[in-house]
Amino acid sequence: METFLLILAGVCLLIGLIGSILPGLPGMPLAYIGLWIAQATDRVDFSWQMLLIWGIITVLVQILDYVIAAWGTKHFGGTKYGAWGSTVGVFVGMLFGAWGILLGPFIGAVLFESAHGEELSKALRSGWGSCLGMLVGTVIKIICCIWMTISFIQAVW
Repeated sequence: METFLLILAGVCLLIGLIGSILPGLPGMPLAYIGLWIAQATDRVDFSWQMLLIWGIITVLVQILDYVIAAWGTKHFGGTKYGAWGSTVGVFVGMLFGAWGILLGPFIGAVLFESAHGEELSKALRSGWGSCLGMLVGTVIKIICCIWMTISFIQAVW
């Protein structure tokens, strides 16, 4: 049973890493569940502090993932309309796969900025900020999932 649980934990961590990039898979939560599954074995003994910290990080990164595109929009000079458009673009983009996740915030920010009278150059800059925000969020998720996976591998070996 222990071998099965360790394999299941490893699969959760792997799918979590993939889910950090691909839409539709909750990457960080799956990786975190993988740590808890590993903890259920006699072979792995994570501290409760480590599991608590990873739980907090997982929640924060999930929240950050939804707001970072809007933050990027605002940071690049977008208005609240661009930030809203970026957020709407994230959710609509999810319906269109990986390209939708990447382009949704950009298109949403540009459309909402343009619809509220901003010049195209400012709307495009706002859209670019939303794309950079999404990219930063993805990199953060990848780093966290790799770190969790390394912690798992170290605990098993």
